[in-house]
Amino acid sequence: MKFDGISDELWEFIEPLLPPHAKEGKPRADDRQTINAILYVLKTGMPWNDLPEEYGDDVTAWRRLRDWEELEVWKRIMDALVARGYSMEIVDMDSLSIDSDTIPAKKGGLLLALMATRESRERRSTQR
Repeated sequence: MKFDGISDELWEFIEPLLPPHAKEGKPRADDRQTINAILYVLKTGMPWNDLPEEYGDDVTAWRRLRDWEELEVWKRIMDALVARGYSMEIVDMDSLSIDSDTIPAKKGGLLLALMATRESRERRSTQR
C-alpha cells in the first residue's frame, strides 16, 4: 500500500495545532515523522512493531497517538481541518461523517453476542 506521508502544505497547517515542546528534559521526537508513523500504521493496518525504520520508533509513535488522544490534539486538528474545508466550500456539513469509536468487549463478550443473536432469531421464528 502506497503512503506518501503528510504534504508540506498540510504540515504547515497542522504544526501550529500541536502541543508545545517541553522546555526541559529530553527533546521530543520529530513531530512530522511521528505523525507520519501513526498515519502509516493506521492506513496500512500494520502492527506497530513492524513499523519501517524510516518512521522512527514504534513505541514513540504509539505513545504519541495515545497521549495526544487524551489531550484532544487529534480532535483539535480534525476540527480545524473541517472548519477550513467548510470555509473553502469543499466540505458539506450535511454529508460529513466520521466513525472511529472502538468499544472493548467485556469478558465473555463473544458468548453474550452469540446468545443475543440466537435469542433474537428465536423470537423472530416464534412471531411468524
